[in-house]
Amino acid sequence: MARDYRQVADRIAADIAAGRLRPGDRLPTQRAFARRHGIANSTAIRVYGELVRRGLAVGEVGRGTFVRAAPPPPGHALAEEPAAPDGPAVNLELNYPVAAGQSELMARSLAGLLRPDVLELATRPAAADGTPAAREAAGSLLSRGGWRPDPARVLFAGNGRQAIAAAVASFVRPGGRLGVDALTYPLVKAVAERLGVTLVAIAADGDGLCPDALGTAHRGAPLGAVYVQPTLHNPTAVTMSEERRERLAEVCARSGIGVVEDTTWAFLAPDAPAPIAAHAPARTVLVDSLSKRLAPGLTTGFLVAPASHRDPLADALRSGAWTAGRFNLEAATRWITDGTVAAVAAAKRQDTAARHRLVRSRLDGFRVRTDPRAYFCWWELPAPWRTDTFVAAAAARGVALTPGRAFAVPPLAAPDAVRIGLASPPYDVLSHALETLARVAREGPPGGA
Repeated sequence: MARDYRQVADRIAADIAAGRLRPGDRLPTQRAFARRHGIANSTAIRVYGELVRRGLAVGEVGRGTFVRAAPPPPGHALAEEPAAPDGPAVNLELNYPVAAGQSELMARSLAGLLRPDVLELATRPAAADGTPAAREAAGSLLSRGGWRPDPARVLFAGNGRQAIAAAVASFVRPGGRLGVDALTYPLVKAVAERLGVTLVAIAADGDGLCPDALGTAHRGAPLGAVYVQPTLHNPTAVTMSEERRERLAEVCARSGIGVVEDTTWAFLAPDAPAPIAAHAPARTVLVDSLSKRLAPGLTTGFLVAPASHRDPLADALRSGAWTAGRFNLEAATRWITDGTVAAVAAAKRQDTAARHRLVRSRLDGFRVRTDPRAYFCWWELPAPWRTDTFVAAAAARGVALTPGRAFAVPPLAAPDAVRIGLASPPYDVLSHALETLARVAREGPPGGA
């Protein structure tokens, strides 16, 4: 079996070496790959693992597996330690903010859970609606802009990704249509594919998704729902005005379109307007999580459902096995109520400001769309660069980027742009990486094409 999966990996490696698969190309899902090559799913998993181990591919949860450039040549490492053989020296695809001292804060909160009597209760099963204490804590956490959700309408998922999947599944049947920004969160593309849902690209402007374009798309063929990130949209970092949110809510209410409102990054912009859920409470499922506020490996997903939609949403959570574990709920409740989440979020808001000072100085003169409160930038590449060649050139110098195609929804052509994740590397490493990217951009592509 070991020889079999390595032989399959050898064939894919040959395709990469011959240029039949290019840097930035997305590989099929492991299940589709297994069917195509007549192998077991478990073998496909080992093939992909081997490609990553050889440095020929890079994978990210929710996005898929992509061909990457060859490992950076000697002399181009940006970190003090040499690059690992299965990844670049600096990975600006990942975006996991970590505040100094957050682990110590979280550890103190968890101490009380280690008492045997408390731990016994915390390891029992939990329903989709969690516990009364968890619902109260979540209601407090998600309050913003004068809006506070009714704790009775709060449900819980294992993480934010599962919350989004459950919300989409509760609104849109297989074969149905989901409206999204023409540039949208890659995870939603993966969720739609798994649920058998068709994505419909909706035009956006400098204030976010356009309500009139949404109404036009719905009249052409009904939409089950629309997915939006009104605060610090990923990848453009646009925050909708209050007027745009109100107008979008009006269109959805009039047309009967459900709203999946993702506020995962809204904690970085506490002064943003109230969520769309405040304007269209009967049509909106608001989703959020602790993954960005705290840490991606210790998370809980939150959903605020309309009263009339609570049962279908709870059914979607149960049928997808997406409900949160009781231990996670107990931990999250403690982190919220004792101020740990608020303290870590405040530290991360200061951190984004420091990182954007690096962006402004290192990428000065380039077309970078962002918000100083965001942990990411959308860089529209200068001509004659094309996304694939720029991503490959950056990877050759030890910097991994997310290509624009990861966010584009057909029929929109993939833009010549990249998203830069700012959250993960230390300041000095991020500074050097941005300098490297600017130098690559100014040098131009090989051969000028």
